[in-house]
Amino acid sequence: MATTVSVPPDVLAKYEPVIGLEVHVQLLTATKAFCGCSNQFGAPPNTNVCPVCLGLPGALPVLNERAVEFATLAALALNCTVNDRSVFARKNYFYPDLPKGYQISQFDKPLAEHGWIEVPTPNGIKRIGITRLHMEEDAGKSLHDGFPDSATRTYVDLNRCGTPLIEIVSEPDIRTPDEAYEYLTRLKEILLYTAVSDCNMEEGSLRCDANVSVRPRGQEKFGTKAEVKNVNSFRFIRSALEYEIERQVEVIESGGRVVQETRLWNANEGRTYSMRSKEQAHDYRYFPEPDLPPLILTPHLKAEVAKRMPELPEARRKRMIAEYEISEQDAQTLTATRALADQFEAAAKAAKSPKRVANIFQSELTSRLKAKGLELEQSPITMKGISLAADLAEDGKLSSKQLKQLFDTAFETGEDFGLVYEREKPQQITDPAAIEKMIDEVIAANPKQVEQYRGGKKTVAAFFVGQVMKLSKGQANPALLNELVTKKLDS
Repeated sequence: MATTVSVPPDVLAKYEPVIGLEVHVQLLTATKAFCGCSNQFGAPPNTNVCPVCLGLPGALPVLNERAVEFATLAALALNCTVNDRSVFARKNYFYPDLPKGYQISQFDKPLAEHGWIEVPTPNGIKRIGITRLHMEEDAGKSLHDGFPDSATRTYVDLNRCGTPLIEIVSEPDIRTPDEAYEYLTRLKEILLYTAVSDCNMEEGSLRCDANVSVRPRGQEKFGTKAEVKNVNSFRFIRSALEYEIERQVEVIESGGRVVQETRLWNANEGRTYSMRSKEQAHDYRYFPEPDLPPLILTPHLKAEVAKRMPELPEARRKRMIAEYEISEQDAQTLTATRALADQFEAAAKAAKSPKRVANIFQSELTSRLKAKGLELEQSPITMKGISLAADLAEDGKLSSKQLKQLFDTAFETGEDFGLVYEREKPQQITDPAAIEKMIDEVIAANPKQVEQYRGGKKTVAAFFVGQVMKLSKGQANPALLNELVTKKLDS
């Protein structure tokens, strides 16, 4: 059962939240950051390991060049300044899933700094700063289990040790849980477009910690922050922030003091719990990694990486709106992933009306996919099929009802639209005389509605169109039918 903190809205409005996000992203390399072990998810526990990632004595790390290229590409896509020289450091702490007793990371000399992402807000576009993007290695994974009689046991899988990560740290520019949600959504979009990560939160390849504090509105000094961990979806991050903001306000209003700590989010209960006091940077005893030289990025390497930059989501949205005359909402949906945008553009270029392609995609395809719990890749109807459907509708060869019926059949049989259309081949009635005959029949059967129309209630025309369409079993040409109904009723 969800738990809420009861803070009156007027009291809550007296305070301003300050939110910063730390996002860890696993890079999609074939091998780990400092050794040749496989970076594949899902292998049997403790099989993708070697002396380097196990931290055995005498084993030395060797930096993965592809990981550097991916991190640099991500940094450029996030508008960061990529430093010519960065330094790896040892971050010292003890945990069972960290066999070396330290994590190779970067501290005072990170790979990149001073980036930004723009997000939509109710007051317009807001730019949220990125403090730094640095490289590091992942730790292993601890699996906690109650067994038996609720006695907790912990199992350690070290396959993840040494997986290459980038940590993206935002400026404390975020002021609402909704802004945090939008920031993470845009960040994930950009990373997926660059293909540096699959950003799969269920597999742990994108993880987020949120730092949040509150302060009286108008005060410049930050309040004491709490870090919220163990949040596995953007929706839960928004909920966790909402809860934590109210909790901190309640503590202050009751005369208490917010303590700096790490808290865990419990999604089932809808609340955060204290986990431990929050470490300061000096607690980790950072010092330069003696087994790795400074990382030097030449202008040539940066230029080569920059050449691989795809057209990013926001730029692509703006171009598609201008080029295909589609709505902003359609552009937002159709650029959600790079693959989807590529497929749409291929269909739009092949069709007579890109706008109609977008409309059919939104109104006919996505609703059916959602109803059946399918992803776009599982759709029986390809973008080529949507392009064909758009052309048939544009030429008046298919009514909207016929198109819907063909889409339903395609999903039932698992066939593409083109195959279903060739087999079913629904015919439209385009002969004006045939349509006029049906209109006369409907007018004769509905004198009351005729009187209403001629009395000034012009919207009644839609009734006659519907009745004729029903009589024709959906085969009357819609544009011609509308024209002839108005003409008949006016005469």
